Amino acid sequence: MRFENLDIWKRSSRLCVEIYKELVHCKDYGFKDQITRCSLSVPSNIAEGFERGTNKDSNKFFYYAKGSCGELRTQIYIGIEIGYVNKDTGLHWINETEQLSKMLSALIKHRSL
Repeated sequence: MRFENLDIWKRSSRLCVEIYKELVHCKDYGFKDQITRCSLSVPSNIAEGFERGTNKDSNKFFYYAKGSCGELRTQIYIGIEIGYVNKDTGLHWINETEQLSKMLSALIKHRSL
């Protein structure tokens, strides 16, 4: 199996693309950089973890991805409050990060058995 076949990698990559596209015209480069970097971190760490040799090593990167989900969710909440992110779009993204976190927890649990 390849990481490209994992639903969690596909969904997190799709979310990252949505965020990049939505914020393409954002002039607050500090905010834009922070939210896009943490969104990019989620699928990147999933891919890196999947390619690691041991479950323990893999889980370390899955935990990084889970942490990035929390960071991303925080950035989205702030983006909504300051008017950079449309509320409906942001709520969709928040729901997606919550789902990704749950999927990562399940993946970590599975790899820990």
